[in-house]
Amino acid sequence: MNFFPKYYKPVMFKKYRYSPVLVFVFCLFITLPGFAQSMKSKGAAAPMFTAKASQAGSEFEFSLKKALAKGPVVLYFYPAAYTGGCDLEAHTFAELKDKFTAAGATIIGVSADDIQRLNSFSSDPNYCAGKFPVASDPNGKIAATYGLTLVPPQPGVKDVRGKQVTHGFIPRTTFVINKKGIIVATFSSKKDHITPDEHVKKALAIVKGL
Repeated sequence: MNFFPKYYKPVMFKKYRYSPVLVFVFCLFITLPGFAQSMKSKGAAAPMFTAKASQAGSEFEFSLKKALAKGPVVLYFYPAAYTGGCDLEAHTFAELKDKFTAAGATIIGVSADDIQRLNSFSSDPNYCAGKFPVASDPNGKIAATYGLTLVPPQPGVKDVRGKQVTHGFIPRTTFVINKKGIIVATFSSKKDHITPDEHVKKALAIVKGL
């Protein structure tokens, strides 16, 4: 049985494949009650946060407030590094990074992965490719301030490399924040029925207009 979604590019990651259990876990995003809670919407002030992050394998403290001082920020939450949709999303952000930079925008990805996994993910040429940072939100505290609920860890889940995934999962959701700290757009895969790479393209179109 083929577990790759129609938007996934198996040629890029042909040595990996989905775990059936992992597919089951992501199906939980549309059934768990916590996912249906109200998330921050357009016009709301973006909650400020700092978090341990990694870019090109180097750890640092990311500050949303400091990033906004430079211009708009695309804040995207994703379930887990080294899983099909998240890999595609990161790869697409990396491919289009120069266009985000030209628009004056900072990209920051946030997941419940620990910083060790993110050190690898952020530097992997197939994914983040060292072009933008990804931050660790292991307990889902940052996600909660944006109205997102962490799906609890699921036993037996493995990533596309065959390694055990022991953390929880944040629903795939993107927030575009202007330099004044106001959310100007939000979209989620569940609510808007968009693919991971469409999150990237929609965010780019919005920041170009700011």
